[in-house]
Amino acid sequence: MQLRMTNQREIILRELINSQRHLTADELYDIVKKIMPRISLATVYRNLEILSGAKIIGKLEISGRQKRFDYNPSEHDHIYCVVCHRVDNLEMAHKGLSTEEFGAVVGYAVTGYRLEIVGVCPECQRMKDNKEK
Repeated sequence: MQLRMTNQREIILRELINSQRHLTADELYDIVKKIMPRISLATVYRNLEILSGAKIIGKLEISGRQKRFDYNPSEHDHIYCVVCHRVDNLEMAHKGLSTEEFGAVVGYAVTGYRLEIVGVCPECQRMKDNKEK
């Protein structure tokens, strides 16, 4: 099935890609609303779900926190700041990690995995260092 690229969908996708960040639907809504004042939050949510379902964008569901949408749909991991909640791409090789090995450990037929790394981002570290001075 061919996904029809409506004007709303194009603007939502363009703004997500232009941001180069992992935005929540609410954050993206605030950006898109400046371009399309009559768009609703429900429309942004619905279109993000459609775009992620079509694998045009990625959807991040990090430990029960609000979903974020990734401008880069390719498989990669993320690092999450526990202070400001920023999410960045984490480019690292998965040497020796295979879904078959994970499944063998617990008896599952594993189809994929997500690696979640948490920490404090460089900006939050700088702010903390400046406060301590």
